[in-house]
Amino acid sequence: MSRETLPVVYQDEWLIAVHKPSGLLVHRSMIDRHETRFAMQIVRDQVGRRVYPVHRLDKGTSGILLFALDQDTGRAVSTAFENKQVGKNYLAIVRGWLPEEGRIDHPLTRQADDYGHVLTMGDPVVQDAITDFRRLASAELPLPNDRYPTTRYSLAALSPITGRRHQLRRHLKHLSHPIIGDATYGKGPHNRMFAAQFGVARLLLACTGMQLTHPVSGEALDLSCPLAEDMQSVLDALGWQAAL
Repeated sequence: MSRETLPVVYQDEWLIAVHKPSGLLVHRSMIDRHETRFAMQIVRDQVGRRVYPVHRLDKGTSGILLFALDQDTGRAVSTAFENKQVGKNYLAIVRGWLPEEGRIDHPLTRQADDYGHVLTMGDPVVQDAITDFRRLASAELPLPNDRYPTTRYSLAALSPITGRRHQLRRHLKHLSHPIIGDATYGKGPHNRMFAAQFGVARLLLACTGMQLTHPVSGEALDLSCPLAEDMQSVLDALGWQAAL
């Protein structure tokens, strides 16, 4: 049986970026104890050396996942993420007609880590959280939705300025435009209706671009990857081919 690999977006002596599929955890988590596949393990076996995660992607999110290939590089890139020196671009399909553009400046309470532990004691810690967004396309379908005879959707370009846990998903819920397929912050009946209509049940959120300064060479890196086939199929069905 052939060994599983992930498509490589970028690789050099110090970094490797891969295209993570939806449904794959980055590393082991006590929250998903039953899982046996992890991006970190797959990439380690793929390149034949240890890899060091420098940021997070939710299990349901697809797209660019960056690893360092040594500890010093890992620390440098992790610090760049923490200091808001890394640009990140996401695409999402959301409910409703999103405003044309705007900024979501809505603080979020700190959530538990991947092992289910809240990292602080006492009252919940509230952290600043900022996301810029643009609506790239919209559609209205003759599908009954609650008390409405039609259902509206938008294709959103999202740029998180901060990096809080589930930030994009929580911010879109705050705007009353939850991301389709979000089992935690969306509505189950609507997600099931959408999955039955389009044949795609995943979280429709993808990291499609990343910009950073190379920690060793100082080169400006501009990484990008296409949408996964399943998410692209939804864009095609909604007539959004030209939106990208």
